[in-house]
Amino acid sequence: MGIIAWIILGLGAGLLANMLIPGRRSQGLILTCVIGVAGALLGGWVATKLFHVVTLHGFFNLSTWLTAIAGAAVLLLAYHLVTSRGNTGRTRTRTRTRTRTRRRPGWAHR
Repeated sequence: MGIIAWIILGLGAGLLANMLIPGRRSQGLILTCVIGVAGALLGGWVATKLFHVVTLHGFFNLSTWLTAIAGAAVLLLAYHLVTSRGNTGRTRTRTRTRTRTRRRPGWAHR
């Protein structure tokens, strides 16, 4: 399969991997597709190195799609881990001292 086929496959794989990963999605559609393309290329490269396959069999083969989706899912998870490191979960709260006033019966409360 050529590089153009991996790019087209990566667009779909990125969207499918984004649906498979639970949680809030902070990236947009374009970034998801870019990560999907990079993941599909990375998944194809890793599959050829690990399994000593010269080329994956074709665009409509299940192993090709699973390789691309797995690569995109790994990159999406890595992206979520990197971007969530800056957010420690602590929120800045303002403490304000309020003086309590006695409620007077019959007056409207604001």
